[in-house]
Amino acid sequence: MATSIAELIILCLVADVLLRRVAVPGLIGMLLVGVVLGPYVLGYIDDSLLVIGPDLRVIALVIILLRAGFALSRKALHQVGERVLLLAFVPATVEGLVITWVAQGLLGLSLMEAALLGFVVAAVSPAVIVPAMLRLMRHGRGGKKEIPTMILAASSVDDVYVIVVHSMILSVYVGLQTNVAWSLAGIPVSLLLGGAAGLGLGWMLTRLFRRYNPRATKRVLTVIAVAVMLLRIEELVAPSIPFAGLIAAMALGLMLLEQDEHAAHEISAKLAKIWIFAEIILFTLVGAQVNIHVAWDTGLAGVAVIACGLVGRSLATLACLIRSPLNAAERSFVVIAFFPKATVQAAIGAAPLLAMAAAGMNTAPGETILAVSVLSIVLTAPLGAWLIRWWGDHALAVDAPVTEDGGHADAELLE
Repeated sequence: MATSIAELIILCLVADVLLRRVAVPGLIGMLLVGVVLGPYVLGYIDDSLLVIGPDLRVIALVIILLRAGFALSRKALHQVGERVLLLAFVPATVEGLVITWVAQGLLGLSLMEAALLGFVVAAVSPAVIVPAMLRLMRHGRGGKKEIPTMILAASSVDDVYVIVVHSMILSVYVGLQTNVAWSLAGIPVSLLLGGAAGLGLGWMLTRLFRRYNPRATKRVLTVIAVAVMLLRIEELVAPSIPFAGLIAAMALGLMLLEQDEHAAHEISAKLAKIWIFAEIILFTLVGAQVNIHVAWDTGLAGVAVIACGLVGRSLATLACLIRSPLNAAERSFVVIAFFPKATVQAAIGAAPLLAMAAAGMNTAPGETILAVSVLSIVLTAPLGAWLIRWWGDHALAVDAPVTEDGGHADAELLE
């Protein structure tokens, strides 16, 4: 496994250098390396690495969410708070409903099966969006109107919302007892509980760090470990208590920044360096999950479903920005920023198939859902990442001071 990791690092670094020469984000190369070396093409990645892949992806996701939390501020969130709530719920709902409508005719799915597909594909990818927004914040782009901050916060809440709705629909579909009203009410409850837990733990960690004054490296390891445990708590209490571990991890970073800005920037800079390695692991393993043969089987119908969903999301996003201070170019950038799919689709795309098999149901709809989920990654992650970088540099003016987060040259290596 160690050799496999070393090979992935070397190949991803080479791909990054080559792609940056043609102004393409390095994560696209990492995804391609994962696809080509994964079990569905060459089968070269060590099986033991694939087995622990889900845990490694969780750690990588925690690191990027912590970096997002360290990049947020109470003042900035207060400025864009109303827009964050609109962008977190409305576009995802519209995209999910549009896919539910069109997938019945284009893919031959039932209403419930199409809804399952809609609320898999509707989630955006924080693993693509967060690094891109942090880069823009480092370069001071869009800072006056807090555009990257707005997108950071909305994308994270979007994921929690879509996952909860998808889980509720899946429970109803396979015949499990579920209270729909309670599930829907659990969405704001999970966000509030997750936010409160993260803020509380962030406050406690600040006090501990001030009292014992550990070295920055030990602070970073402590913060990562606590954030991972928050996701574990979400798994343990999920049957009875709604709790958003992803939001808790972000809130943890936000509170540390609020309580001790200097220490927070110090931790954030070290997280930026760790992210160089975590990014390689995250995107290569996401790429390794992409079964391009399954994606190919959906054909143009799958492409059409994804495209219709993105059109619906884009129109809903523009509606959320009515009466905002953003100009036309900035609004178009916000629309593009919510294109990429990757992390959630890789994590739960196969969930309906597994649930159908466990319930002894026909698994053909589950295979279709998985195929379109995979196809959404293939189509939107590379294209979305490139468009965010290219149009962000053109549409967003440099109107804010460069932040300290990741400002060192070595943190820019895989930017």
